[in-house]
Amino acid sequence: MSSNYPCESKSYWRLLPPLQAPGNTQMAIDRWLLQKHRQGKHPPTLRFYTWQPTAISLGYHQRRYPSAWNQLTWQGQPIDIVRRPTGGRAVLHQGDLTYMVVTSGIKGKTWQVYQEICQFLVEGWRSLGVNLSYGSGKREYIHNPSCFGTSTGADLIDQEGNKLIGSAQLRQGDAILQHGSMPLSSDRQLFEQVFGEAKTVSKLPLPVNAGERQQIVLAALQEAAQNCFGMKLISQALSEEEWEEIK
Repeated sequence: MSSNYPCESKSYWRLLPPLQAPGNTQMAIDRWLLQKHRQGKHPPTLRFYTWQPTAISLGYHQRRYPSAWNQLTWQGQPIDIVRRPTGGRAVLHQGDLTYMVVTSGIKGKTWQVYQEICQFLVEGWRSLGVNLSYGSGKREYIHNPSCFGTSTGADLIDQEGNKLIGSAQLRQGDAILQHGSMPLSSDRQLFEQVFGEAKTVSKLPLPVNAGERQQIVLAALQEAAQNCFGMKLISQALSEEEWEEIK
C-alpha cells in the first residue's frame, strides 16, 4: 500500500472516501487499518463515516447495557448493537459523523495523545465558527451508560458546555487508533428513548440540510488535518483485495 504514495520529504496520509455502512463493517475497517499500520504495511490514515442502519456502539469493556436496547427500532429498522475495539461508553449513531485516525509515533501520556490528535478537530471546527475546549470530567463516566452523558479530558465541548465530540482510543505498540462521534443532526427523542435523558444540542452555524452540513464539516476537517499533522492527504478507496482482507 505504501508504495503507491509519492516519496518526498512531506508525509502522506491515506484518506478513505466517506462511507455509509453497518457498524460491524465500520469497526472491521478500523481494526484492519490499525493492524496493517502496526505491521508497517499501511500509511497513517484519516477517514469519516456514517452508520447505516442506526446503531449503538458499546465500549470494548462495557459489558452491561439495558436489555430494552435489543428491541429498539428507528424508522422501521432495528437498531444495531455493535462493540467498538476502543474503550468508553455507549454512543448512539444517528445523524452523526464519525472520524477515525490511525497513526503512530505520538509520544506522551494518554491525555496528551488524545489532545495531539484532537487538535485538527479543534482547528477545523474553529474555522466554522465553533470554539471547542476539553472536558474536565474524571472517572465518573463509568457510571453513565451514555458517552455523551459526561465530558472527560478526551472530549470536546462548546462554549455552553455541551459535548460536541466524544472520542475513544486503542493503542497497540506504537500504533494508535482513535475515533469519535460528532452529532450533526441527531434526533433528540430517540436519544432520550435510548438513554432516558434529554440531549443538549450544540447550535452549529451550518446549513439545516444534513448533506450540506456534512460536506462543509468534511472539507474543514480535512484541511485542518493536513495543517495540524503537517502532511498531505491522498484520497484512495478500498480495493477489492482490501475488502476481502477486511471481511
